[in-house]
Amino acid sequence: MRFEERLRDRDAWSIGDGCSAGRVLDLLSTKTVFLVVRECFYGTTRFEDFVERIGASAPAVSRALKQLKAARIVEPVPYREPGSRARDEYRLTEAGEDLLPVFLSLMQWGDKYLQEGRPPLSFAEADTDRPIRVRVTADPAPEPLSDDIEIRLNPAWRRG
Repeated sequence: MRFEERLRDRDAWSIGDGCSAGRVLDLLSTKTVFLVVRECFYGTTRFEDFVERIGASAPAVSRALKQLKAARIVEPVPYREPGSRARDEYRLTEAGEDLLPVFLSLMQWGDKYLQEGRPPLSFAEADTDRPIRVRVTADPAPEPLSDDIEIRLNPAWRRG
């Protein structure tokens, strides 16, 4: 990347705390917060399932959900099982859904550089079977929604 002419003198300007990347990192500041977002994309909605699937403590998951709710990334949706008290499920908002390319690009980078050629999962368009990849482009291609993506276990992946 390169700066336009008036920004090339890096000592003459600063965006300081206004940096969008810094703000996103502040929002997704812990592993638990990011893994809650991952689980939302994977279809997890209930508190106890987040705790089990992430492997974090209940207080850590509770803090993460509160942080994501305050940022309008998730929203609580009440539900009630027969004979039980009312509880909340957590669903991604539009802002949460818009994190899909961020999530997928981090997964894609990790698959390439951290998995020794054997990533555990792959992502494909459910209707077309085409692999999902994140790329930087100037093309106005439509972005698939998370509901349009199928998550698959890679047969070559072996734990450990």
